[in-house]
Amino acid sequence: MIYKDRVYGEVEIEEDVILDLINCPFLQRLKGIDQAGYSKPYFPEYAFRTRFEHSVGVFILLRKFGACIEEQIAGLIHDVSHTVFSHCIDYALDEGSETKQDFQDNTFLNFVMNSEIPDILRKHSFDVEYILDEHNFPLLERPLPDLCADRLDYSLRAAVAFKEIDRLVLNYFLDNLFVEKNFWVFKDIESAEKYAQLFLKLDTLYFSNLSSGLMFKTVGELMRYALTKKYISKDDLYTTDKEVLKKIEKNLERDTELRLLWERMNNKVEFKKDSRDYDIHIFCKSRAVDPLCKYGNRILRLSEINREWKGVLERALKPKEYFIKWLE
Repeated sequence: MIYKDRVYGEVEIEEDVILDLINCPFLQRLKGIDQAGYSKPYFPEYAFRTRFEHSVGVFILLRKFGACIEEQIAGLIHDVSHTVFSHCIDYALDEGSETKQDFQDNTFLNFVMNSEIPDILRKHSFDVEYILDEHNFPLLERPLPDLCADRLDYSLRAAVAFKEIDRLVLNYFLDNLFVEKNFWVFKDIESAEKYAQLFLKLDTLYFSNLSSGLMFKTVGELMRYALTKKYISKDDLYTTDKEVLKKIEKNLERDTELRLLWERMNNKVEFKKDSRDYDIHIFCKSRAVDPLCKYGNRILRLSEINREWKGVLERALKPKEYFIKWLE
C-alpha cells in the first residue's frame, strides 16, 4: 500500500500486521476524530487533521528512525481509545482532567483489550501484553518535557497544517534528528533551539491558547449536558464526531439550554475575559519541550546549555487559566 502523508510524503507499507491494523474498524474510526477537538469554529483557516493521520504518522516516524516492529505497532495504535472530539472529553466527564488531559491514556488498555486488536496481534504472533505496555517503548512515549515520537509527530504535523513551517524547514528538523540509546537527539544546539522555540510557539498560539481553551470547555459542557439528557450515550463517544453532532442537532429546536450550549460551542456567543466576574473558569494543559542535543562530544539537554530555557520551561509547563464572562 502506498500511503501519502503530509509530513513524510509517500510511504510504502507492506507489513501484514500493520495493514491489518490500519484496515480494522477501530483504526478506521479515527478518520472521523478531529485531532484538535472541534477545530473548525476556532481555527477555520487551518488544514484539518485527524487522529488517524497522526497515528499513522507516529508509526512512519518510528519506522523511519529504526524502531523495532513492536514499537511501530504500539505507535500505530497509541491513540485508538480517543473518544469523539479528542481531549474535549476531559472537560465532559468526571473521570477526565482539564490540566492533564489524560482520559484517553487512562482508558487505553481496557479499550484495546475489548477490541479486535489483540486478535490481530496474535494472528501475526505478537505478544499482546508486551505491545500494550508503553514502558517497553521509550521512543514512542516519554513524559514532558522530553521528546518522543508522539510529541514530535503532532508538533511537526500541526506546524505544517498551520503553515508555521514549510517543507524546507520540516526536512531540516527531520534531517537533524537521530536516536541514541532510545532517546531522540538533535545533531546540534541550533536545531534543538529552533525546534524548542517552534514547539513553544505552537503551544502558545494553538495548543493551549484561549481559543483552544474555549473549544475544550464549551464542547465538554455540551457533551456533558447531552449525556445527562440522554441525547447521546457513552457508547456514542466511541463513534465519530459527525455521528454525535447529528444526534445532538436533532434536539436543538426543543431544548433551549442545549441550543445555548451549541451556540457557545460553535463560537457564536460573544464573551470577555474577566477574572473577577466570570461564568466559566478554564484550565488548559500547557506543553513545552527540553530537547537533547549533541554538544561537543556530549549529549545534553537544551536547558543545560541555555540556562534561560530552564526558566522558560518552568513558566510554559504550568497549565493556562482563563476566566470567561458570556455576553449573552
